[in-house]
Amino acid sequence: MKKHLTHPIFAKISEAADALHVDCYVIGGFVRDIFLNRSSKDIDVVVIGSGIAVAESLHKELGKKSYLSVFKNFGTAQVKYKDIEVEFVGARKESYQRDSRKPIVEDGSLEDDQNRRDFTINAMAICLNKGRFGELVDPFDGLTDLENKIIRTPLDPDITFSDDPLRMMRAIRFATQLNFEIEDETFSALHRNKERIGIISKERIIDELNKIMLSPKPSIGFKLLEKCGLLKLIFPELQNMKGVDIVEGRAHKDNFYHTLTVLDNLAQVSDDLWLRWSAVLHDIAKPATKKWDDKLGWTFHNHNFVGEKMIPHIFRRMKLPLNDKMKFVQKMVSLHMRPIVLAEEEVTDSAIRRLLFDAGDDIDKLMTLCEADITSKNKEKVVKYLQNFQLVRDKLQEIEEKDRVRNFQPPISGDEIMDMFGLTPCREVGILKAVLKDAILDGEITNNKEEALELLLNKASELGLKVKQ
Repeated sequence: MKKHLTHPIFAKISEAADALHVDCYVIGGFVRDIFLNRSSKDIDVVVIGSGIAVAESLHKELGKKSYLSVFKNFGTAQVKYKDIEVEFVGARKESYQRDSRKPIVEDGSLEDDQNRRDFTINAMAICLNKGRFGELVDPFDGLTDLENKIIRTPLDPDITFSDDPLRMMRAIRFATQLNFEIEDETFSALHRNKERIGIISKERIIDELNKIMLSPKPSIGFKLLEKCGLLKLIFPELQNMKGVDIVEGRAHKDNFYHTLTVLDNLAQVSDDLWLRWSAVLHDIAKPATKKWDDKLGWTFHNHNFVGEKMIPHIFRRMKLPLNDKMKFVQKMVSLHMRPIVLAEEEVTDSAIRRLLFDAGDDIDKLMTLCEADITSKNKEKVVKYLQNFQLVRDKLQEIEEKDRVRNFQPPISGDEIMDMFGLTPCREVGILKAVLKDAILDGEITNNKEEALELLLNKASELGLKVKQ
């Protein structure tokens, strides 16, 4: 293991610990990532004694190039040195009360500290003291679980998850990120303890859910959440999409699994978290809008607009940001049917201008979402849709180069209209603004002031408005 501890920081930690006559170990994710051949700059060190004292000693040795932060209430300290962060903590023994995930902490041994870890693959430790430098301490055979790609708790999983229910989300997150299997008894404990998630803050849950969302294949995590029963507790709207109804032998697709396929498709081409959220939510209103029509079969009319209106409530409850990120997701959900319709029908300049105007700078992301939304098992159908989408993309580029309507502003503003006709904000001002916008987007006039003024005066005359003298 010594070859993985060649960074000078480890030698300095070793010297500091030996000078204070305490044992210390690098533990957790850094050790796990060594065996996964993943680089990590976040180092957790557990000290059999005072972690703060070792951190202070290390900081003194490293000098002004390092930064020390001490958190006495938690018994931890952090040393930042160049691009490395080292977190120090004294070995702990923990016990929990039923209504809280905050443990009662006592000083403990290395064994106590490893017992409190969430999973065997995160409980491995490497000694940093000079006499045993590089020695692996792996009491739960985490190395074998790593080799077999298994997520397992060190102790009884019911106790592990009941004590700190956030570990249930972490189990699914690690399984998703690493493409590991959750060991059978550990997974059964997820189901048995799912209701315990209620004591975890929404902020903690969404942090784990976002990490699942950003994984290479996010569907793994959502399927596990659904299977163990957590999904209906933390994201009931997505759970409600699961299932298929059949009338007269005609079924609609399972929108839950369709959504996960769209998400995985998108994950292959974009690491944009909020575009991935758009994929998860693009059909979220289908259960609410689902109807059977004797002629048409299953319909989901206006599910995009209903979905757009559902998003603020979902974001607020899940503690997602209620800012421009949410508005972006709303825009994607609202507009996601537009390119699909264009791909199915003849692409007119007017329709393209309106799409460019409504999507603005997000048009490329919208097209990426729509291409990910092609989930048919019919390969010929997929090829046809992708070809049609390429035609839409080509037309978008052509119209944008010609007309420059992306984020365009009409040549006469609302303030100018009010000043011209001596109006205050009113219905007539809105009508005139809409007439100008529609005329430009429909190609009836070009986006210049002379043509816009002529149109405006004609429409104002119809409304009985006169230019202010």
